[in-house]
Order: sequence, then C-alpha cells, then structure tokens
Amino acid sequence: MRSHLLNDTTAESYRRSVTEGVERVARKLATTRGPFTGVTPAELAPAVDAVDLDRPLGDASAALDELEDVYLRDAVYFHHPRYLAHLNCPVVIPALLGEAVLSAVNSSLDTWDQSAGGTLIERKLIDWTTGRIGLGPLADGVFTSGGTQSNLQALLLAREETGTTDLTKLRIFSSECSHFSVQKSAQLLGLGRDAVVSVPVDRNKRMQSVVLAAELEACRAEGLIPMAIVATAGTTDFGSIDPLPEIANLAAEYGAWMHVDAAYGCGLLASRTRRHLLDGIERADSVTVDYHKSFFQPVSSSAVLVRDGSTLRHATYHADYLNPRRTLAEKIPNQVDKSLQTTRRFDALKLWMTLRVMGADGIGELFDEVCDLAREGFELLAADPRYDVVVEPSLSTLVYRYVPETATSPEDVDRANLHARKALFASGEAVVAGTKVDGRQYLKFTLLNPETTAADIAAVLDLIAGHAEQYLGENLVHA
Repeated sequence: MRSHLLNDTTAESYRRSVTEGVERVARKLATTRGPFTGVTPAELAPAVDAVDLDRPLGDASAALDELEDVYLRDAVYFHHPRYLAHLNCPVVIPALLGEAVLSAVNSSLDTWDQSAGGTLIERKLIDWTTGRIGLGPLADGVFTSGGTQSNLQALLLAREETGTTDLTKLRIFSSECSHFSVQKSAQLLGLGRDAVVSVPVDRNKRMQSVVLAAELEACRAEGLIPMAIVATAGTTDFGSIDPLPEIANLAAEYGAWMHVDAAYGCGLLASRTRRHLLDGIERADSVTVDYHKSFFQPVSSSAVLVRDGSTLRHATYHADYLNPRRTLAEKIPNQVDKSLQTTRRFDALKLWMTLRVMGADGIGELFDEVCDLAREGFELLAADPRYDVVVEPSLSTLVYRYVPETATSPEDVDRANLHARKALFASGEAVVAGTKVDGRQYLKFTLLNPETTAADIAAVLDLIAGHAEQYLGENLVHA
C-alpha cells in the first residue's frame, strides 16, 4: 500500500496517474455537446449504489473507468456556453495549474511551519485585494471557503465590536434581496433571525437608503443597537448593487459596522470600465469577495477583508500545540490567528497563478464581456413579446418570465415557467435558474461564461417558450 503514497519513490507513478486523469477530463471537455445529460437521480443512483467501497479496484485506470459512469458522463459542465443558471463560472487554466500544485504539495495555511511561502503568498493577495478596494494601510483579511463563511466572520467581528453582552438588543440591516447567509449568520451568532431587519428595495432592486435611515432611527429610539448594515454589491437574484455611498454615510451616523457582500460584484475590482460601480466600498469596515464567482477561479476561493486588521483578534485563539502566544512576539505569521478555520487549503495559489499569467486586466476583460452580454440579453428580452423582464442588469444577471399571448391565470403562468425550466434541464440542452419575484415564478440567466453569445441566449429563449407553450396547450386540451 505504500506504493500509493506520494513521495520521492512514487513521483513517476503520480505523474502517470494524474496525466491520465487530466487527459480524460480534457477529452470530455472537448466532446461535451451540452451542459448536462438530463440524467435523473433515480437513473444515476443505481450505478453509485452498486459500487462496493470495501472492494477496491487497485488500479487508477479502472477507477477512472468507473468514474466515467458515476460522475464524468453526467456532470453539469459549467464551461458549456448554455449553462446559464447559478453563480458558477468557467475556470481559467492558470488557476487549474495552481490547483494541481497545491493539491500535491498539500500545504495547510493555518501556521507558518506548515506552509512557509504559502502564508506569504496569501498575505500578498490579501494586500492586493484590499488595495483594489481602497481599505487603507491598516487593512487585513484571510481566505475563506466562500461567501457564507466570509459573511459569518464579518458579522462576528461586528458583534464583538459593539462591546455589548445583551445580544437581544443587536440589529442587522440588509436589503430584502440580500443573501440568506445574513439570516443564517444571525442565528449562528446567537442573535436569532428576528435580529435581521429587512429593508425594502427600489424598482432597480437596490436597498432604499431613505427607508434604511428610518429603520435606523427607529432602532435608536427603541434603545436597540444597530450592530451592522450589510450592503450587497451584486445580489444573487438580480446582480443589483446597493447605494454604497449613502449606506456608508448612514453607518457612520449611527455607529454601525458597514459590511459589503461583494461575493458576486468583486469582479468589478479588476474591470477597467466598470470599477466606478463599486464607489463607496472603500468606506466599508469589512468586505466579502468570492474569487470563484467573477474572478473565474475553481471552488473554493474566497476572502473576508477588513479595514482595521486588529478587529480580526475576535477570531483568535491560541493553542500551545499550534500557535502559542509566544509566536506573536517572535513575529511568526500564523494565518489561523485570523481565521474561523484551522486546517485550510492553499486556495490562494490559484489566484496567484492567474494574476501572474493573465494579470488583473485579463480577469477584468472577461467579466466585462459577460456584463456586456447581459446588456444584449436584456435588449433581446425587452423586444420579445413572449417575455417580461424584471430589471436592467447591473452586472450579468437577467430575471424574466414567459408570458403567453392568450390570457391565462397567473398561477398557470407560474406552472408553465416552472415546467419549462424543468423540461429544459431534463433535455440537457441548457440549464437556467429560477426564482420568485413578488410571489410569482420567474426564470434567471446568470451569465458568467464569455463564450456564451447572444445567439445562445436567443436559442434558449426559444426552447423555454416551446416547453411553456406545450405545457399550456396540453393543460388547455385536458381542461
């Protein structure tokens, strides 16, 4: 069994096995004709259930053959131009090179004595990102598993910075379109979901700062504490960006921590033409960024950044066997001092390789392309009488609804849109997302693939309309 351990004597076996795996994935990518096969859980489950994990195959090639049947053949491929559903991006090759390196070396980024240069690379990337945001010379941060963890840590810091022990008095303000992790964080932090005040949005799906001001004043009048305001720079459903300068003013006036959830909109930090859409973010106390959304990185690659690095002390615990207090005096850089995680992958290497090969402008150009595409898609939808589109895109998301030519009930239209999405997914020809707007069923394009074209969007709209019309026609005959 030692022959399977990666070391100096097995380096050649490692090279052969990984090369074979890469070659198989490359062939799959080159021959994939759709984003999905349409397989159902009931169809795929027997193949997985039939695998006896207590009877190893003993051979990497055989395991890869098996993997074809249980995973690769039916995977959802985000690189395909007609994958238009969630915030999943195709990934850039330099990042995959970084992934291969970090997986093999297997550094753990909690302490210096487990990572060495990996620690310094991560810190350099944190400094680079805080510089792009404009958080100032005291800024710091740490890589995380994703936006949910980043938001949780930011709100933990905000809670601790209030200095109160009466958690019942704390309130968090976020827009009605903010990410669900705000409510989840409140629950995990002992505040309860009721501690989150949902602020209405305007017709462009941006937080209404006038209403926010009124809610903050009411909070103060009731003797409650405005712990944090969470502004979103790129909502999941609409890609909308809250009015950051106005929110920053209110946060300063009411002494609230300002957190900007830029998990989606962080790609603007690399844009040469749209960076101004994030004006005001430099006044935040903390910021969430997901490089694995709009920086075209493999999952996971995320970070939480703070204006004042000293606030990260609220996540610091010392253990004699890992990061004893004496390491502070010795100026040993242990990232676990800043993180909610202990063992942590060297995910920063993927972004490092991307910047060293492509540069920030290269990333920004890709993100600008999908934002431009969303504008084209909006014009197609606005001109198409079959569809109602909710709002002009701020980033690369379009929310729309099939509306039949002949009058029918809103409930039937809901069912037709839901059916169209499911039927399209089952066909494997394209994948789109769904959501609800004012209680009604809508569909959603999340455009993160620069290879997607306006022709792809038009073709998918025709497919959706066909499925919806078939559903309504069949139900009309049945009625």
